[in-house]
Amino acid sequence: MSMESIGIGGSHVVAAPPNRPFMALKRLVRPAATVERCELCSLELAPEHEHLLDPLSRRLVCSCTACAMLFDLQADVKFRRVPRRVRFLTNFHLTDAQWDGLFIPINMAFFFHSTPAGKIVALYPSPAGATESTLALDTWGEIVDSNPILATMQPDVEALLVKRLSRGDGSGSAEYYLAPIDQCYKLVGLLRANWQGLSGGSQVWQALATFFEQLRERSESDA
Repeated sequence: MSMESIGIGGSHVVAAPPNRPFMALKRLVRPAATVERCELCSLELAPEHEHLLDPLSRRLVCSCTACAMLFDLQADVKFRRVPRRVRFLTNFHLTDAQWDGLFIPINMAFFFHSTPAGKIVALYPSPAGATESTLALDTWGEIVDSNPILATMQPDVEALLVKRLSRGDGSGSAEYYLAPIDQCYKLVGLLRANWQGLSGGSQVWQALATFFEQLRERSESDA
């Protein structure tokens, strides 16, 4: 599969601050060299643990459950607790015209409400990291009208994650999730860490297939 087949390119996009979340999540996509510890209290962490997000910098930090609970659903704090729940949206409605209207140049992206920016932000994974795309808010409004579940997304820490590999008749493997923001940045890290050459190589596509398979396995269905 080539870069052209996923549509990478276009001059209307601008670079997001990609390295902050990616640097924090590199240990999610390759074995850690040392024991991970809570970045607030230094408690040793299990491989699966909590994350907190600084909405202003979009920086993710590792946390123990006790420290994460201090920031759970609180306003006016530096960090927000990243949820663990993943929802597979089996009844999601998104037409090709609506997708094209969002001006996302590849077939994977995630969308979240940024409190500091005061708007919906669209990011997509690329070999360079997370890249921000200019979002047509009128088109986004149409999508929300068709999918009221989007109104339940937690600002900053939960996102609509879209994978559209089929076009035209709507068949195939298009998938939609409400996912924790750390999983979205994990996807970015996987693509960046595994991309080889111009086309990405077979390793990156296997890594992405495994990611979405595991995401489906841990998901709740909205059916």
